Amino acid sequence: MIGYQFSKFLPPNDGLSTFEQLLKIFQQLLLHTSGNVNQAISWLTELDKIHDLTTEDYGIADFVKDLIDKGLISQEEREGKLEFTPTSKLELSLRRSALDDIFDTLKKSKRGNHLTNLKGKGDEHTSELKPYEFGDSLEKLSISESLKNAQVNHGINDFKMTQDDLVVHESFYKTQTSTVLMIDISHSMILYGEDRITPAKKVAMALSELITTRYPKDTIDIIVFGNDAWQIEIKDLPYLEVGPYHTNTVAGLELAMNILRKRKNPNKQIMMITDGKPTCIKRGKKYYKNSFGLDKKILSRTLGLAVKCRKMQIPITTFMIAQDPWLVQFVDKFTKANNGKAFYSSLGGLGEFIFMDYKSNKRRKRG
Repeated sequence: MIGYQFSKFLPPNDGLSTFEQLLKIFQQLLLHTSGNVNQAISWLTELDKIHDLTTEDYGIADFVKDLIDKGLISQEEREGKLEFTPTSKLELSLRRSALDDIFDTLKKSKRGNHLTNLKGKGDEHTSELKPYEFGDSLEKLSISESLKNAQVNHGINDFKMTQDDLVVHESFYKTQTSTVLMIDISHSMILYGEDRITPAKKVAMALSELITTRYPKDTIDIIVFGNDAWQIEIKDLPYLEVGPYHTNTVAGLELAMNILRKRKNPNKQIMMITDGKPTCIKRGKKYYKNSFGLDKKILSRTLGLAVKCRKMQIPITTFMIAQDPWLVQFVDKFTKANNGKAFYSSLGGLGEFIFMDYKSNKRRKRG
C-alpha cells in the first residue's frame, strides 16, 4: 500500500548530554523568573512532564544534584523549607550563554584588538605618509621625508622648513569606547502579556560579556530607569524585574551623562532600550507624571538632554521595541536633536541590532 508512515519527531541534540540540554532550557527559564531557581526548577519539571525532556536513567532530581555538584546553585534551609539560590558561577554561565546565542559570530574575532578603517590620529603607524595637518602628533613626524621636502622646496643655500614641508606617518585608530546601556523597567515592558524585559536582560548580559572579555580596554555601565534611575552591577542583570513605574527618560539620561563625564575614553555613547515615550520627570522631591506620554513639559526636558549630549559628543542610539506611529514621531525628533540613531526592532532581533551598532560605533573617531 502506498502512503506515509509518521513517527514522533525527535529533535537533534547536537551531541549534547542530557544535562547540557536541560541546562540550556534551565538558563532560559531562570531569566524569565528573574533568578528564582526554585520556580525555574518547578517550570522545568512541568515541561519535562509534557515533552519528556529526561530519560529513565537521568531525571530532574539528577539534574538538580549536578547543578549543586558543579557549583552552579547552592541550597540552604529557610523557615523549614529547602531553597536553592544561584551562585556567581551560574551568573557567569548565563552571560556566556547569552553571548553565544546572540553574538555567535564573534567567536573567531581577535580578543581586545579592534581596528577601524579610518586613517589619521591613531595608535599604529603604517608605511604611508600624508601632509602634516594641525592636530597631528609630532611623534608621528617623518624626519627624513620632511627634510627632503624642505631641501627640494627651498634649496640647500637658503635652507628652511615650513609646515608645508612636514609629513607624518599614517596611522589606524584603535578605538576605546565607554558605553552606558540604559534599560527601561517601566510597567509597559510587560504590558499586554508581552515579555519585553527578558530579551532586554539577555542582550545586556551578552553585551557586557562581549565588552569585558573581547574589548577589555572598553567600559560598560548599566543603568535602569523607571520613576527614577539607578546604576546596577553586571551580576545583577539576571534578577532585574519590571516595576509599577512610569518612564523617566530624563533621569536615565542625566545619570548616564554623569557616568560618562568621569570616563577618560574619548569615545562615549549611550544605548537605550525602551518601548515607550517619557511619561515622568522629577521636580525637587516630587514627580510630575502624565501617563499619556504626550506632555510637552516632559518631552521638552527630554529633547533638551538629547541636544546636551550632542554638544558633549555623546551619541544616543535608541532601540525601540514598539512601533506605534506617535512613538515613531517622538523618536525621530529625539534622534535628530542628538544626531544619533534609532532602530525599531522586534524582540527577536534586538541582540543583532545592538551588536551591529556597537561594532559600527567603534569604527568612528571623535574628538
